[in-house]
Amino acid sequence: MRDDEKRRRFEQLMLPHLDAGLNLARWLTHNDHDAQDVVQEAFVRAIRYIDGFRGDNPRGWLLQIVRNTCFSWLKENRPTELLVLDDADGVLHEIAAPAADEPPAIAMRSAERVHINRAIAGLPIAYREVLVLRELEELSYKDIARVAGIPIGTVMSRLARARSLLQQALAPSVRPTLRAVPPSIDAVLKP
Repeated sequence: MRDDEKRRRFEQLMLPHLDAGLNLARWLTHNDHDAQDVVQEAFVRAIRYIDGFRGDNPRGWLLQIVRNTCFSWLKENRPTELLVLDDADGVLHEIAAPAADEPPAIAMRSAERVHINRAIAGLPIAYREVLVLRELEELSYKDIARVAGIPIGTVMSRLARARSLLQQALAPSVRPTLRAVPPSIDAVLKP
């Protein structure tokens, strides 16, 4: 394939998914600058191998390249973030948006969004990855399995665990119940 044909094919198939790739990289690296570097490197790889793309899902193919590039980058630059994880079940409860678009409601939504983003960012990377791909990028389990290079069962397990951890992180803090202390007998007998 000629270079100009590769470039046109790349622009047509992959450029529409630049934002999805950048979003995934941001969540995996926790840093806009690092995410931009990772995506740039991933796009260089993608354009180099665009003639090998034969599938019907360019978004999944590109996200797989972004994911692999990101993990290579993390392995070199932050090896302590890459952990082997065990999987368990969990449920995510939706948070309702405020009823009105008044300043207090907007401020509450903004605070909730920050709280949710921090909770997602606090997840271990393997859980964060599947959660971002499913909930933010809306990929199917099959596509997530392909992108992450793991079985569908592992995708479901990690997603369930990610949702459970997210639910725990978003749960309101439990405050101890205060109970009345009975007055001492001396305080009761004094006039």
